[in-house]
Amino acid sequence: MAKINLRPLDDRVVVQPMEAEEMTAGGIVLPDAAREKPQRGKVVAVGVGKLMDSGNRGELSVAVGDEVIYGKYGGSEVEVNGQEYKILRESDILAKVTA
Repeated sequence: MAKINLRPLDDRVVVQPMEAEEMTAGGIVLPDAAREKPQRGKVVAVGVGKLMDSGNRGELSVAVGDEVIYGKYGGSEVEVNGQEYKILRESDILAKVTA
């Protein structure tokens, strides 16, 4: 995994989306226009946590290296050094994928 120069703020997380499926379960090859955007990716950077009313920072539930599933339209897409990333709030992450 390449080092990126992004440091998300507060409860934000930087995710590198996984590649879209190129073939259906039945073996049909999908053209680029028909592929759905992936909703799964790997966490590459995390913020320090949301600032609470007490002045403390809330702890994030995800860490660098976690594989996550996120909402289809959540977050913002950015490109850094030719690589696409999504910046999401932790609340936009729906689940962690476990082995």
